[in-house]
Amino acid sequence: MIIRIEELSDVPIYMQIRNQIVMGISDGELKSGEQLPTVRALALEMGINTMTVSKAYQLLKTEGYIMTDRKNGARVRSTIEQQGTISEANKSELKRIVSEARLSGVPKKELLDLIKEYYG
Repeated sequence: MIIRIEELSDVPIYMQIRNQIVMGISDGELKSGEQLPTVRALALEMGINTMTVSKAYQLLKTEGYIMTDRKNGARVRSTIEQQGTISEANKSELKRIVSEARLSGVPKKELLDLIKEYYG
């Protein structure tokens, strides 16, 4: 999986890394138990500070998407707890996206079709 950073984005780099790894897991691009690059290797490859990658990995671990240990590094969790709910932060983000789509004149059906496509 290739992680691409948008340097001009308002989204912090650690969140961009986190978001792309979550999408990779969801899309099946990153498989259960798959080894992630070490913090140092990913930081070097991307030309960013190791603390930025470490922050992303720590967040992913806290959220239950990956597991880490000193011996084996970071891996995609075998089982990810499915809570069956959307967090308040994600609800807020979805509301923002829907609002922007509405203001841009995107038809409701087109937005719903995109959701169906992305949800799989």
